[in-house]
Amino acid sequence: MASTPTVIFGAFDRHNFGDLLIAQVAARMLPRRELLFAGLAARDPHGDGGPATVALSRIAAFARGRPVNVIHAGGELLTCNAWEAAVMLAPPQRVPALIAAEDDWLRDGRAWAHQHVGVASLAPYVLSKSALPGVRVKHLSFNAAGGVDLDARNALLGADVLAALQTADAVSVRDRQTQALVAQRGIEARLIPDPATMTAALFGTAIRRHAANYALLGVRQAFPRGYVAAQFSADFGDDATLDTLATQFELAARGHGLGIALFRAGAAPWHDDLAVYERLAARLRAVHVRVFASLNVWDICALIAGSRIYCGSSLHGRIVAMAYALPRVNISHPDYSLDASKHAAYVRTWEAAGLAGVVNLGNLADAVANALATDRESLHETASALARRYREEFETMVAENRL
Repeated sequence: MASTPTVIFGAFDRHNFGDLLIAQVAARMLPRRELLFAGLAARDPHGDGGPATVALSRIAAFARGRPVNVIHAGGELLTCNAWEAAVMLAPPQRVPALIAAEDDWLRDGRAWAHQHVGVASLAPYVLSKSALPGVRVKHLSFNAAGGVDLDARNALLGADVLAALQTADAVSVRDRQTQALVAQRGIEARLIPDPATMTAALFGTAIRRHAANYALLGVRQAFPRGYVAAQFSADFGDDATLDTLATQFELAARGHGLGIALFRAGAAPWHDDLAVYERLAARLRAVHVRVFASLNVWDICALIAGSRIYCGSSLHGRIVAMAYALPRVNISHPDYSLDASKHAAYVRTWEAAGLAGVVNLGNLADAVANALATDRESLHETASALARRYREEFETMVAENRL
């Protein structure tokens, strides 16, 4: 009997390294199925390695009257509000107007959301079974979802999230903090690592091929003693923060003979900015530095996999480094709490005690030194255990729900 057509839904309708990667993990974990990738907007992958994605309105045409399964692929979906989604999906010329429209969004709520992102929900990346007019959803699941600051978000957004989760047939989350927050709302969720845990296990061969690309060869030739795979979001771009980053990267590079390879883990608005990286590179005259321009998800994986250590503000940068049993350090913006982030919640849930987690910028060089001294056997044990845990949990969900 043919399997039920399946919609993989998530935020891979914009360029974010982690979202594009977890979409591909979901597809690989569901072989020989009729799949459709859907987001809030249609997108063409443009060579970045992500899936071609349709808007929600196209799901009915895909279903053709048949029931479908809908799987939320993962990521920090539970707390992304409609205004944030609209800004991140907008072409550059529309971003300033949408940012200025925050008061309209706060006032008009669900009506504004329906107009701008096509879903009358304050949390548009959280679909309920009734969110798709004309489509019969047989099975609805949330896979390794994140929502670490759900309790700090708008109460109406929390209500929309709860209403959607209550219609789901299966819910799993990727950290204990999110698990506790949804439990307070009466939702029993399984705990499962992030899908990107499977990067090396599922895509190792493809990533090794990308490691032979010209851009990657150039990085390896420039840094024969190895390099830091480094990135940070655009909000680190003020002069004082860049000065601190330059000092810390220079200390780390000189202390360990490393180069600095700066890459973008996202090119959508509010993600990483090439111009900010160039400003940091100009401050690093005393060390070797390269700005890695490719936005292809497999090139980025290959850059991380070939590094001596990952250091940055991207959680998925860390998780790919974990999958490859590499040292890793996350950095925190000076304006934000170290302990309240999704990075810290993930570290507390899945990392071994004592491993470098999220650090202040002023402690970055010391954190890199400590991470490089980590016992490699324990890093390999963590990578293997998490990949095994994810596979077992995902296959259990598929079997229990007859997907």
